[in-house]
Amino acid sequence: MHGMALANPGQTRARIRPVAAYLIVLLVAGLITYAATPITLSFSKRIGAVDVPNDRKVHAVPTPTLGGTAMFVGFLGAMFLASAIDPFRDSFRPALVWPASELIAIVIGTAIIFVLGVVDDVKGLKAPVKLSGQLLAAGFVFLSGVRLEYFRFPLRGVGALSMSPDVSALATIAWIVIIVNAVNLMDGLDGLAAGVTAIAAATFFVYTYQLSRQGLVGPEPTAALVSAAVVGVTLGFLKYNFNPAKIFMGDSGSMTLGFLLATSTVAGVGRSATQSPSEISAAFIFYLPLVVPLIVLAIPILDTTLAVVRRARKGTPVFNADKEHLHHRLLDLGHGHRQAVLIMYVWTALIAGMTLALTFRPIYVVPFVAAAFGMVLYTALPGLGKRSL
Repeated sequence: MHGMALANPGQTRARIRPVAAYLIVLLVAGLITYAATPITLSFSKRIGAVDVPNDRKVHAVPTPTLGGTAMFVGFLGAMFLASAIDPFRDSFRPALVWPASELIAIVIGTAIIFVLGVVDDVKGLKAPVKLSGQLLAAGFVFLSGVRLEYFRFPLRGVGALSMSPDVSALATIAWIVIIVNAVNLMDGLDGLAAGVTAIAAATFFVYTYQLSRQGLVGPEPTAALVSAAVVGVTLGFLKYNFNPAKIFMGDSGSMTLGFLLATSTVAGVGRSATQSPSEISAAFIFYLPLVVPLIVLAIPILDTTLAVVRRARKGTPVFNADKEHLHHRLLDLGHGHRQAVLIMYVWTALIAGMTLALTFRPIYVVPFVAAAFGMVLYTALPGLGKRSL
């Protein structure tokens, strides 16, 4: 009896400690971002980093940008704290030879993409220059060891295909650049990109934490830790970014968030060929953290594709902005600004929830499907919920 009494508390601490540590990182990221945003807002006004309304934009008053600065500071603060506490401390220790630790590489890569975004927010950059900067940041983390190395087949006994260095580089860099630009293009309504990113990052955290507990990935906490920090910075920023927004995140924020989402998914599933032969779903679970951002960001990715096709048919430059994006169409249907954003939130949460359910508790898919039918009506008939918002 005494032996059992001593063992249970230790086992409980072993289970609770990681969750508590992640929660602390999330809270610190959120609090720092929340505190830094008013300072960033004032600084943006002082240097003239203000987004002026025009016929292609939905906001009516000049609004400070550079909100990504507050989120970047929040992320750095969260990483600094994590580097000093268990169970993350050892993951920040640089190796004696290159590559350094994954987390240090992601922090440096994030700094590169953040600086690129700041320059774009303040001075404006042409699309080829922005793409070059994105490739630089993606290439850096790839060379630092954050990469996709295996492709798993979701069938028992088939195993995993090891990518050649060239294919690995192409897949990793393309993945990062696609997600960076998907989040960047999604930032069209107050609070839209921040809220959707928060939902996506929370989903990634659940996946990677569960994979780690099941022993399906290595012991490195990179993916779950970065995801937790992203949830924190987005929630901390939303207080000032939700409609009517007091500050915009700008490219410095949207590209930073996209980069963190992309690298966290790569770090979580990209380098282990381990597969449980006893579960048909084991390999499928590996795919979901990579599939979820495509599903969660399916709307902006589809929107981007339609925009390219639309502008090509009209003979206008691909990078010329217009007011025919999907969120503009929600406004045209009669939804208010907040309604349109909340609709996107709910659709994102439903898709993420269904994916989680399929992975861990398939029976729970049923209520999500029922809710999706309700959302179809709500989206198509804005009058159903207009009074409540």
